[in-house]
Amino acid sequence: MSQSRTPSLPARSHVTANVIRGCLGNLIEWYDWFAYATFSIYFAAAFFPEGNQTAQLLSTAVVFAVGFLMRPLGGWLLGAYADRYGRRRALTLSVTLMSAGSLTIALSPGHATIGLWAPVLLVLARLLQGLSVGGEFGSSASYLAEIAPPGRRGFYSSFQYVSIVLGQLAALLVAIVLQNTLTDDQLQSWGWRVPFVIGAVAGLAVMYLRRSMEESQHFRQEKERAKEREKAGTAHERLGIHSLFTEYPRQLLAVFGLAVGGTVAFYTYTTYLQKYLVNTAGIPKSTVSLIGFAALFVYMLLQPAAGALSDRVGRRPVMFAFSIGGMVLTVPLMTVLGHIRSPWLAFLLMTLALAFVSGYSALAAVIKAEMFPTKVRALGVGLPHALVTATFGGLTEPIALALKKGGHETVFFWYVTACIALTFLATLAVREPSRTSLLEEAGTVPATPASTKTAPLT
Repeated sequence: MSQSRTPSLPARSHVTANVIRGCLGNLIEWYDWFAYATFSIYFAAAFFPEGNQTAQLLSTAVVFAVGFLMRPLGGWLLGAYADRYGRRRALTLSVTLMSAGSLTIALSPGHATIGLWAPVLLVLARLLQGLSVGGEFGSSASYLAEIAPPGRRGFYSSFQYVSIVLGQLAALLVAIVLQNTLTDDQLQSWGWRVPFVIGAVAGLAVMYLRRSMEESQHFRQEKERAKEREKAGTAHERLGIHSLFTEYPRQLLAVFGLAVGGTVAFYTYTTYLQKYLVNTAGIPKSTVSLIGFAALFVYMLLQPAAGALSDRVGRRPVMFAFSIGGMVLTVPLMTVLGHIRSPWLAFLLMTLALAFVSGYSALAAVIKAEMFPTKVRALGVGLPHALVTATFGGLTEPIALALKKGGHETVFFWYVTACIALTFLATLAVREPSRTSLLEEAGTVPATPASTKTAPLT
């Protein structure tokens, strides 16, 4: 009986193909998400009444924040959907929602044509995109962890953040190309629609690809066990958010703690740091853009290396490297970065910071997915992650800017350090899957009833 519950492992070529399909959707979703922030300066006047440019930009920023607020709802609804109907269906639905949001923005008439309906359509589009991004993480993390071979789970799961960073770089690259081929008038008139058309078309293509993804063996076997229990007349197993909060509160708190420090560090060093180098260090904007692009590219390449390392030495040592390094280095790194003028030194220090962040981001999917059973995995990963992103992640930059404006910029450095300390404490509560359970899941040794109970993914 125990051996029958061990998923058969797909060929490596099938694993790679399914990982690519999953990550392409993640890439497109994050491309669309960052495209809004990148091009809002050009389309603000199209959706809001003519007048003060700052007021128009503020309006687009508020709409952007609405997308952040929708993430927890997306993490809940799409996470529960993935646990009930499958990872493939949920991932297909999430990229469809993102594509629909991008298409709505691309085709919406401006305020001059349809009046107040223009900002209403923009808000609806961002609601769809917020739901999409909120639900993508948990479903994608669960799928990547379940589809990968046990001994390579950290490596394959790390590509989730590869695709996130690649989406950010793609949006920046499209912006650079359009800014160098179109005039400002053309960008404000119609050029800003181009990136959203690209996102919508690419999203539809990925939606088709995701429909051909293989469902994970873990989910299929969970459904088979549920049918067997139903035939046997055993008590109905609780699912969804009620099961999550009553049966797995320790894991839920651990995921929340892990996400706080990692999310704040991620937004600090990937987005806010570029503004910090301009406002505090005084480095020119064009130079900072190049520094950020180069550092993010290196950071993207570090993800598989950190994920593979966790497969060899364990999740906890790599996560400890991030949390301890972050607690020790954040204040001195940010202090030095605020006083340097050398672009090369700024690049090296930004890359150093992101190297430590890789210890979290490369493992963000797998270390959380391994805490929950199949029946609540997508919800257990997605909901707390979305809550942290909507609060701690969304407030990272406003907190930093507010403290700078109040003359207490260094307090922000200690705030980031304190958040990373929460990740350190949460890592203490993480239980590593045993070597025996990994071998049993891989089929290398026969499973035993006692050790089956501690299998990392069930």
